[in-house]
Amino acid sequence: MKIKFLSIAFMVLLYWSCAPQPGQDETSTGKTDTTNFEWQTEQFADLRILRYQIPGWDKLSLDQKKLVYYLTQAGLEGRDIMYDQNYRHNLEIRKALENIYSQYEGDKATEDWQNFVTYLKRIWFSNGIHHHYASTKIKPDFNEQYLQSLLDATETNLSPEAFAVIFNQEDSKKVSLDASKDLLTSSAVNFYAPDVSQAEVEEYYSKVIDKTAQQPISYGLNSRMEKDATGNLVESTYKIGGLYGPALEKVVEWLQKAVTVAENEAQAEALNLLIEYYQTGDLKKWDEYNVAWVQATEGDIDYINGFVEVYNDPMGYRGSYETIVEIKDFEASERMKVLMENAQWFEDNSPLMEEHKKESVVGVTYKVVSVAGEAGDASPSTPIGVNLPNANWIRTEYGSKSVSLGNIIDAYDKASGDSYLAEFAYSDEEMNRAKLYSFQADKLHTALHEVIGHASGKLNPGVGTPKETLKSYASTLEEGRADLVALYYLFDPEVVELGLLPNLDAGKAAYDDYIRNGLMLQLRRIEQGQEIEEAHMRNRQMVAMWAYEMGKEDNVIEKKEKDGKTYFVVNDYEKLRELFGKLLREVQRIKSEGDYEAGKALVEDYGVKVDQDIHQEVLARTEKLNVAPYSGFINPYLVPEMNNDEIVDIKVIYPDDFTTQMLKYSNEYSNL
Repeated sequence: MKIKFLSIAFMVLLYWSCAPQPGQDETSTGKTDTTNFEWQTEQFADLRILRYQIPGWDKLSLDQKKLVYYLTQAGLEGRDIMYDQNYRHNLEIRKALENIYSQYEGDKATEDWQNFVTYLKRIWFSNGIHHHYASTKIKPDFNEQYLQSLLDATETNLSPEAFAVIFNQEDSKKVSLDASKDLLTSSAVNFYAPDVSQAEVEEYYSKVIDKTAQQPISYGLNSRMEKDATGNLVESTYKIGGLYGPALEKVVEWLQKAVTVAENEAQAEALNLLIEYYQTGDLKKWDEYNVAWVQATEGDIDYINGFVEVYNDPMGYRGSYETIVEIKDFEASERMKVLMENAQWFEDNSPLMEEHKKESVVGVTYKVVSVAGEAGDASPSTPIGVNLPNANWIRTEYGSKSVSLGNIIDAYDKASGDSYLAEFAYSDEEMNRAKLYSFQADKLHTALHEVIGHASGKLNPGVGTPKETLKSYASTLEEGRADLVALYYLFDPEVVELGLLPNLDAGKAAYDDYIRNGLMLQLRRIEQGQEIEEAHMRNRQMVAMWAYEMGKEDNVIEKKEKDGKTYFVVNDYEKLRELFGKLLREVQRIKSEGDYEAGKALVEDYGVKVDQDIHQEVLARTEKLNVAPYSGFINPYLVPEMNNDEIVDIKVIYPDDFTTQMLKYSNEYSNL
């Protein structure tokens, strides 16, 4: 599970508008010099492009640097997989447009050419022609005739079908969670052939899944479902010799090099199991790998690599390709060690029903890390926190790893401003409290969400996995559950006693921010008239709207107007915490019992529908700020220094041009 975007406590401090001048690539000295570092490089459409640093790089040994380098290269070799998973025409379209960009010698001063360039950048950012967050198809601001002229001028081939989908209304949503429609035929994502229906897949898995298994495999995680010549459903497995084989061969080559410089035997064992998994496609081997990986807690280097999160599958089975390479931040991890040490206390003192609490919370680890490289679903738009593995039985028996991506959060902070906060905070008191405490409170929210939230609670005996029981609502409810755990404890005096927050005013800041974002600010990310479909957005509105509605009698959250603008103001923080606790108890019950109808009602009633008047107002108020609502990152380059075919050092270079990096990646890592 991942936190894909920052909560409002941090977001309002992040987004600002500036016009940086491009500079030269910068080489690391091993020191974190932020004085002249350009954190934001450009802004276009609804996107900002940022950079991050890798602090302490030169403190690593040569073998550690090699390990990071090999793991980063392994991740990049699979980047084409994410494009193909997102949509069946993505790779053809991307390659054609990149060829146009590189070969075109015509007039580049026209508005059409600038719009073409922006469209290509948006495809790079989203790993395809659908918006990375809203899931809607990106509309080009040029017409068919102009694209055809570019194709002709550069002698670039693009199939008629791929050409047409750029402009028509077909496959308009990458992921549709509209329960009134067939989830698969209304989704463009390439996990299923276009002629495969939701009912067919449900029937298929009803016969395949062993509901009595105590250690169920992650059915469908690494395959594409299609029909054979007789019309029967079959799964094409992602493996060497199978689907995505050419890319996975390259991934494995680098993983095999990583094994040679592993920091310890446990790390090497996990890497070897991951290699076997890619070679065989065996989901039992995936489980073996995850058990070994979660137990490999020693060492300074760690990574995420695989078909991991299922948010892009409307049915919640198939994982998106993702890699993150991590270096431990020792000082920050030590400060947060208290969460690991008190995981059982948090579980015991939660408002869950006793039968839904874990008797023993095992294997919970939490680290703050510095990202050294990302690919696939994690790049350019990156999570800020991750908790894995996702299999419930592994989490219960062996535990989980939680990480906060410290240098990513730091980069957001360095490129920060308070324009959103100034616009949407109701009072000076609220704004000042946010400025004092929101950064710290948001980091704790992330930690509590990942470490305590996702690791808490248990399923009732005999209840299937959430993707089986809660179906398309599973991801929203799980993210809501983890958020509610964090919210419940952010205003608990115990977190002050443990030294996690300076005082409860920090908890108030967190509550202000969450309600402000859940009921208003996040709506800037969707177009007027649309409902909410993205799981994290549904989760935040569900939690905030439920608390608002349930607290009306006591005026816990008040809708106010000032100078013609709407605000939602928390009046009673203690009662709001009680409401969060009640909702947490209910969401855990829904998950533990597999209560689909209750989960559906909760999400549909509170998380989907949008107040159109509020939405219109939010769009108008944010538009004038000229601040892009989404951010993504240019990755550093890791460059080996060679001596007679031997790596003697690896330097870090911080590139400052998004387009150059994307073309470089396509040139060096196009394996499909």
